[in-house]
Amino acid sequence: MIPSLTILPPDEAILPKVWHLINHKTKPLGALGALESLAAQIAWVQQSLQPKLQHPTLWVFAADHGAADAGLSAYPSVVTAQMVYNFVQNGAAINVLCRQHGIKLQVVDAGVAADFPTALPIVHQKIAKGTANYLEAPAMSAQQWQQALEKGAATVTPALAEGTNCVAFGEMGIGNTAAAALWMHLLTGFPLVDCVGRGTGLDDQGLARKTQLLAQALQTHGYQGDIIAPDALPEALRTFGGFEMVQMLGAMIQAAAKGALLLIDGFIATAVCTAAIQMYPALRHYCVFAHQSDEQGHRLLLAHLEAKPLLQLGMRLGEGSGAAAAFPLLQSAILLLNEMASFEQAGVSSANS
Repeated sequence: MIPSLTILPPDEAILPKVWHLINHKTKPLGALGALESLAAQIAWVQQSLQPKLQHPTLWVFAADHGAADAGLSAYPSVVTAQMVYNFVQNGAAINVLCRQHGIKLQVVDAGVAADFPTALPIVHQKIAKGTANYLEAPAMSAQQWQQALEKGAATVTPALAEGTNCVAFGEMGIGNTAAAALWMHLLTGFPLVDCVGRGTGLDDQGLARKTQLLAQALQTHGYQGDIIAPDALPEALRTFGGFEMVQMLGAMIQAAAKGALLLIDGFIATAVCTAAIQMYPALRHYCVFAHQSDEQGHRLLLAHLEAKPLLQLGMRLGEGSGAAAAFPLLQSAILLLNEMASFEQAGVSSANS
């Protein structure tokens, strides 16, 4: 938990007014489908009948995992640092999508196993050069867990103070689908085999090895498949998590506490969000789930949260790419609420009028 932070659900008193506006637009009742519920959610979170998206920002948290090179990924750990440079050079998918949709991109070194020049235009808040190998020892200490949580919260604070009210989250970290699978298993009780996916493209043999290694890790640390009790949650999450995941967790909690809309990306971000919701249940109201990724566990995790993703494109890239791709739907939803005429304004007869 983050000391002194409280997350309250938005006041529901505004919802009848919002739905009155939506239902009296020049359309059959419910004809805009999910765009209507999305518009209502944004208006509810912002407590406004004329919501707007201000200074949308996407943070990509990057870090390395000590267990990554044990056969958990098809790519070596060095790719994490290489991709950070790719982000800075505007060469990644997330750069293209953020540029297209007017989203500010911030890259955060939460714990990459490399030394970056201080002048590199990223957010420098490395906890350590990667976590410890959770196949042998806890990934991070209690002190590192708390430090990562607080640094993550501090990451988004200046933007929120300057008026950002829509925040999205991505990640980069070779091996983090494995850590997210462990978090999912511990947070939901789903069998481990249903939580583990191919990540960066493992073949059948690689997937079997990944699942076996993660089962061994759980056994090493004494976890037998039970859903973790709330008071034991920090220890379980720090045992297997990555610094990018914990900093993202802190950022989500801080953003929701300040009333921002959270645009949740794929499997890793949803696993982090699941942890945030267990810690602060009201955070769920602030979340828009961008897409259902092609990573195996994501569908089950979304179902566990009773979340309806906006897109289903077979994506599994990470970086926040699904969140950026879904952002125009948020814009469409509020523009329809704000600019579409009512039957009365347009002089159009409504049903049964």
